[in-house]
Amino acid sequence: MLKFLEKHKKKLVFMPLIIYWIALFIGTSIPIESVPSIFEFHDKLEHTAAYFGLTILLNLSIIFQEKYPKIKLKHNLITFAAAVVYGIIDELHQMLIPGRSCELYDFVSDLIGILLGLLAVYLMMKFENYRLENTQPELY
Repeated sequence: MLKFLEKHKKKLVFMPLIIYWIALFIGTSIPIESVPSIFEFHDKLEHTAAYFGLTILLNLSIIFQEKYPKIKLKHNLITFAAAVVYGIIDELHQMLIPGRSCELYDFVSDLIGILLGLLAVYLMMKFENYRLENTQPELY
């Protein structure tokens, strides 16, 4: 599956990441009264699911990009850092939206989604015996 995704990375990974991230930002910018809850019993699952999806797409984008091989080598660290920073910014941004708030438990749910997303990509790579290509730093 990863080889197929890599072969069609623009349509199946890069563009979906851009669309997903924009949709996530728009979704968290809408006043809470206007947003239906997907999981009516708990909004924390929505946070976990949202960041799970974001992390998978972001991690695959970093793995499949070819311009920066050194970044590719540290794909998990870069993905984690970028998703955490965005999660913090997103929570702070929600303080400006009517009916929304900045909550520690929302961020913890985001963090759980990030970790689960990283684990999912790791397991896919392990299961498929996927190896990063062209990532060995050149020796000068």
